[in-house]
Amino acid sequence: MTVDRSANAGTGNSVDIDIDPLHGGVSSSASAQPATRTTDAPALEFRPGRWIANWNAENKEQWESGGQAIARRNLNWSIFAEFLGFVVWQLWSIVVVQLPAAGFTFTTSEIFWLISMPSLVGATLRIPYTFMVPRFGGRNWTIVSALLLLIPAIGLGVCVSNPETPFSAMLLVAALAGFGGGNFASSMANITFFYPAREKGWALGLNAAGGNMGAAVAQLAVPIVITLLAIGGVNNLPMAGWMWIPFILIAAFGAWKYMDNLTSAKGDVAGSVAALKEPHLWIMALLYIGTFGSFIGFAGVFPKLIKDYFPAFSSIGVGTVALSLAFLGPLVGSLTRPYGGRMADRMGGARMTVAAFAAMAVITLTMIWTLPLKNFWLFLVLFLMLFTASGFGNGATYRMIPIIFATSSRAAKSGASTVQTQRLASSALGLISAIGAYGGFVIPQVLNASNTASGSYTPAFYGFVGAYVLMLAVCWFFYIRNANRNAMGHV
Repeated sequence: MTVDRSANAGTGNSVDIDIDPLHGGVSSSASAQPATRTTDAPALEFRPGRWIANWNAENKEQWESGGQAIARRNLNWSIFAEFLGFVVWQLWSIVVVQLPAAGFTFTTSEIFWLISMPSLVGATLRIPYTFMVPRFGGRNWTIVSALLLLIPAIGLGVCVSNPETPFSAMLLVAALAGFGGGNFASSMANITFFYPAREKGWALGLNAAGGNMGAAVAQLAVPIVITLLAIGGVNNLPMAGWMWIPFILIAAFGAWKYMDNLTSAKGDVAGSVAALKEPHLWIMALLYIGTFGSFIGFAGVFPKLIKDYFPAFSSIGVGTVALSLAFLGPLVGSLTRPYGGRMADRMGGARMTVAAFAAMAVITLTMIWTLPLKNFWLFLVLFLMLFTASGFGNGATYRMIPIIFATSSRAAKSGASTVQTQRLASSALGLISAIGAYGGFVIPQVLNASNTASGSYTPAFYGFVGAYVLMLAVCWFFYIRNANRNAMGHV
């Protein structure tokens, strides 16, 4: 599930096995469809409630005679709804640095809890959200999941309007922002049903990238809107929540008006249970915590780190608005993810993942050693490089998973069919996506623990370096060291 679990545009070349990055979207019915083999499939049947029966994206005639246009329409609105999910999911990362100016007096530990709680809830929701599409329909669940975003958006606006709001209420509203993190899973599960195998990589890559961009846009837009509407000493922080309400309503209306449900969308609980028994799932989940977990974790804490290390640069004046440069981190991480998948197609996902972890370790060490220089621009460049490396790692690790399950899983070694291994791989992708998102909770809490114990974030960063080195070694040991011997080949 990243995406975040996620898919990437670079997986488009793995048509035979890279079926679907979200396990709920990969039922045996989706996997078993032959690619572009039939021309006599039943005509599409449009039923009340915007349900479509007889959908078969692998049927070339159906795809070219109208299926592609339907899929594209659903993808467009899915991207918009998921984008808003990521916006809401990451709102607290930028709001917390504005709380002192609004009169709030929370401790550093409480601030880190407000940052990390959305990731904890969002990661947990990714698993049940995946099964909502087969249960209720992709269009119907997109409407519901979009409208659910109103709760944390309105709640944030209400909470931050009064400095007397207790921390417990703030923490509850921050937890509800996890609705946005869960949206990724259901969105990806839905879109996988609409596209044929030969185009899933690109479609899911667009869907994932569009969602990830929400983190960057939230961190860019909120400070600008707050300062533009500043009048005297009025607290404008509630606008961080209010400003997204019209867009959420548009997304819900667009889903209701233009999206569709597919009767062929089936869940795969059995596939998920089987995938949990595969050792490779847990190995890859560890690696994905290091890549996507670093992306979403550092995206959440980056504004706070800038505020603590370089308070004078926490906002940059551009005319009459205050611009937070923190948005550049999730922006470059989102944009580089598809290229990580594409390079993994050429060089091998394991090699790219090892390279990504090596780069992340070196960059983090360099950042630690150059902090005494107190050079903000050097700090910013190094952190952007760290986001870039994590983005490449996201794409590379996700590219590895279908191949590993097709060649080296217990099922593959016992002679399972291609359809069965595809089913396992798809289920594993969804579960790994959920587990990786817990990095968004772990990283802020490790930084919080480090600051509480030593008064510095430095020990935490050294811990991250050690984790990257460990993950590099794990990836090399299992997927490069004996690649030729165990016939895994170009993983």
